[in-house]
Amino acid sequence: MSVTKTYEEINRKLKEGTAVVLTAEEVSEMAKECSPAEIAEKVDVVTTATFGAMCSSGAVINFGHANPPIRMEKIRLNKVPAYEGLAAVDTYVGATAVSEENPKYGGAHVIQDLIEGKDIELEAWGKGTDCYPRKHIKTIINKDTVNEMYLFNPRNAYQNYNVAVNTTDEIKYTYMGTLLPKLKNANYSTAGELSPLLNDPEMRTIGIGTRIFLGGTEGFVTWQGTQFHTTKEKNELGVPVTNAATIAVIGNLKAMSSEFISAAYYEKYGTSLFVGIGVPIPVLDEDIAKRVSIRNEQIETTILDYGSAGTPSLGRTNYAELQSGSIKINGQKVRTAPVASLQKARKIANILKEKLQAGEFEVTKPVQMFPTGTSLNSLKEVEEEN
Repeated sequence: MSVTKTYEEINRKLKEGTAVVLTAEEVSEMAKECSPAEIAEKVDVVTTATFGAMCSSGAVINFGHANPPIRMEKIRLNKVPAYEGLAAVDTYVGATAVSEENPKYGGAHVIQDLIEGKDIELEAWGKGTDCYPRKHIKTIINKDTVNEMYLFNPRNAYQNYNVAVNTTDEIKYTYMGTLLPKLKNANYSTAGELSPLLNDPEMRTIGIGTRIFLGGTEGFVTWQGTQFHTTKEKNELGVPVTNAATIAVIGNLKAMSSEFISAAYYEKYGTSLFVGIGVPIPVLDEDIAKRVSIRNEQIETTILDYGSAGTPSLGRTNYAELQSGSIKINGQKVRTAPVASLQKARKIANILKEKLQAGEFEVTKPVQMFPTGTSLNSLKEVEEEN
């Protein structure tokens, strides 16, 4: 008889302190000796995590009104442009927005500074209206003075991501880090067997409303992430071998920690934000038990040449090989390096495990599942008329 569980049953056990919670790495190790049926019977929740650069991130802030009030039509936070089209004193500051004076300081740094309680210079301009007569303001804000301050990230936690290399004779500076010429290095990003969406590739438990660990506090999945697609490129285990699904997430920035939300600058590319995400996966049945048991050597990804037009594929590798420190590409040994932190991902997975075991966190059934059979569209150039 197959094992099946409900969210209600698992949450009751979590509150009672009787649930068995393992990290994805622990259950992968367990799977070497136990069948999916045995895992489904013994384990209630598996914690997954990732910590890496996620450019499609940002923060919504409400400053509060000045006296006299202003309708902000141009906004700068520590000289970083912030979006002014939300309302009079609302803004969205994106992680990759860059300071007008310092290209190494951007929206990601503003977000980290706010988390850490630092003062931020706010300067804004408006045309002046009958209800908002002020035309300019220059003041100081911080997380205690603003009304709302929440992280809202349109695209996080890629289900898988490619390996980046460079076959040309010149250094390439990319969002995957610096790529040395002639295949001198290979950079990768995903946390392998710990990565959230790789442990639930069909997204049976991850959807709109899923409660997650986000940046050091509780957050939620709000929608499928931008560039979400259910790729047909999968291995025999049904796991995508290139970037596929993503999630949009939200959480209270005032409660987050810069240990798990951290600004970064990539040379000659720009700023980005490292985001820590942890997702608990309830082991509802044997199929999910099998999915969360996946090991690094079973998770393949595609090697892409970022130096050549069209980023052609140079084959595949797996995360066991990537984490070993080197891979073979066309017979050549290439040194590998992560642009994400496996150490931080492990820490997040264990923090989430402890919160679940203490009854401080529960698994949430999605209110709506993600779409299936989706694909990606690309921009098409329109020929100009003579």
